[in-house]
Amino acid sequence: MDSIDLEVLKTAAAWIDAGRRCELVTVVKTWGSSPRPIGATLAICDDGRVVGSVSGGCIEDDLIARVRAHGVTRRVPELVSYGISADEAHRFGLPCGGTIELAIEPLTPHSRVQELLARLERHELLARRLDLDSGAVKLEAAAPGAVQHLAGQVLTTIHGPRWRLFIIGAGQLSRFLAQIACAMDYHVTVCDPREEYRAGWQLPGVSLVHMMPDDLVLEARLDHRSAVVALTHDPKLDDLALMEALKSDAFYVGAIGSRMNNAKRRERLKLFDLDDAQLARLHGPIGLYIGSKTPAEIAISILAELTAVKNGVPAALQVRHAAALDGAA
Repeated sequence: MDSIDLEVLKTAAAWIDAGRRCELVTVVKTWGSSPRPIGATLAICDDGRVVGSVSGGCIEDDLIARVRAHGVTRRVPELVSYGISADEAHRFGLPCGGTIELAIEPLTPHSRVQELLARLERHELLARRLDLDSGAVKLEAAAPGAVQHLAGQVLTTIHGPRWRLFIIGAGQLSRFLAQIACAMDYHVTVCDPREEYRAGWQLPGVSLVHMMPDDLVLEARLDHRSAVVALTHDPKLDDLALMEALKSDAFYVGAIGSRMNNAKRRERLKLFDLDDAQLARLHGPIGLYIGSKTPAEIAISILAELTAVKNGVPAALQVRHAAALDGAA
């Protein structure tokens, strides 16, 4: 399962291969509140089909109506603004005073979409530079931390590599967690050396490996776009993997278990060469408090916390399981 923006590129590439005319729409700038962030994309085919989203739906309706009435007529990219006036903001479903600027790019085999997709499959971090005057495209390696920007008549968008999630354990909870994470554009790897847990595991798009979890963590060379979640309840599998993950640049490291089990886990990890700052990075009990009971709900809770950390939400604004239980007591 692909994230929506990767699906946009793949669908657009298929339309190009089929000889259809189509356009790629990218959110370039917003003023005030807007339904979709900078970098959000939509592809529209000459028959009115669309994939992706750049607003709550009203701007999409306008784009579709224009294509159905006139076809895809652009020869070069164009910047288009919606919502400049209060009346337009109301018409297009934007908050009062909100404005959104879009780059609308007619796609051809020279747009290098297929090449972009191929390089994303190799986990490259790329800058796609679009000349708005000519429609010419360049693909270059992007620096870590690079962001989309418009400089003069050149729009640079940043693509890949996908966020990575390493799940220790191949149980039922792991299956739900992997499914949801894939939809959120994580490249998911599940690790479990226990054959009985791997039997029958079939989840398209998810890598399943049987090596020891700590070996996987070391081999993966975790970076700031990586997360590790331990779900086995087995210290022989979880602890060494957590130890290595806590030494890495991973933005999130978490383990399932009660407050008591997590306290015992921290005591065990103290026996290794971890300092207090590294131990403090461990999330456990894992997940935000949403009253979750079922494996699917727990998976949502875990990804809610992971998302909050990834997006820089202050810890004071996050209600974790432990805090909720303390408050109830």
